[in-house]
Amino acid sequence: MSPVTAPAAPGRLNEPVQPQAMAGYLGELDAWVAARRSELAALDAEIISRKLAALTDDVQLSLALWQAVKSRYDLLLVSWDSGRVGPAECARLSSLIWGRLDTGASASAQLAGMAVSLPEACRLSDALVAQLRQKLNLDPNAEQLARRLRDLRAQLERIREQVTLEPPTAQQAASAQVAQLAARVADLEGKRERGGDIGGLLGPLEIDAARYERDLIVGGAQRRENRDALARAREATDELTAREQALRQLVANTVAAVSPAPKYAVPDVAALGPVPNTRQAIDAHLQRLAQVSRAMQVVQDAYTAALVERDAQLALVDALRAKAAALGHSDDPDFAELTGQAARLLQRRPAPMAVTRQLLPAAQALLDWLAETGAR
Repeated sequence: MSPVTAPAAPGRLNEPVQPQAMAGYLGELDAWVAARRSELAALDAEIISRKLAALTDDVQLSLALWQAVKSRYDLLLVSWDSGRVGPAECARLSSLIWGRLDTGASASAQLAGMAVSLPEACRLSDALVAQLRQKLNLDPNAEQLARRLRDLRAQLERIREQVTLEPPTAQQAASAQVAQLAARVADLEGKRERGGDIGGLLGPLEIDAARYERDLIVGGAQRRENRDALARAREATDELTAREQALRQLVANTVAAVSPAPKYAVPDVAALGPVPNTRQAIDAHLQRLAQVSRAMQVVQDAYTAALVERDAQLALVDALRAKAAALGHSDDPDFAELTGQAARLLQRRPAPMAVTRQLLPAAQALLDWLAETGAR
């Protein structure tokens, strides 16, 4: 079976796809997914029949990558909904294409946690399968050699595009590497035109090109993941700083409104220091920010509950008075005294909650007694 090449994806990140381009891409991607699965099955069968255990990990990685692509393709079909899409759906489709694939739960240790988009995953799959085919030496005849040279030229173009995404400090070295690969391809083409045998030379070049393309894709994904982690840390720091100020106001309001108030300290976000710039330190900083967030939630719940209790007791006073009026006991002096004292105490700042917690149950009990004796 001839290898397939991943289709070009429409649109770009943060730009909604065009429905017509999306329809064509889904058809091409469907064909690629099916053909790639058949191709991997054939390669896997070849490896098993020849008992090449050393290639098992490569096949498992390729299968795990195919599964990640297939899962994202299924989500695209659901969002596409047979073409019934509007601007919001087109934006969602673009995010599904150019956003990171969910590879965290992959059975392949090499793929787990790798941050790649759908187009990058398809190209990486092409590179891995090309590498597998070469290791299995499945292209013995001249026609296949010509096709492999064409594939190498196409791969070099993909590599050149990937090099443009490298940091400026790394682009010069990457361009030199691409130039070396291109020179080797040109040498093989010239030798083949002169009637030379290139079968033994083509394989190592394909492996080197596939490995370099893979390294560029993985390196770009890692840099993007590092940038995303830094952005998450900065966003979390800003959000927690604003939350800290709101919590301090909540604490002040609660202390002024009720007594006794909870006694929790509001976490100081600034005490964590500035956001670091290395991945390991960023991950540790994110964990500390998560701990601060959980601590803030404890503070918020405690102080909010204190204010909620005071409001609930104010509502209970009104409810007891309404019930007494309905039963004809609103003029009872003892009941009026109990509810009046509770209402006055609840209006104090701060309100003595320990006292009102005693008065309101007493007023409730008195009203129940009045209703019972009045019924007799």
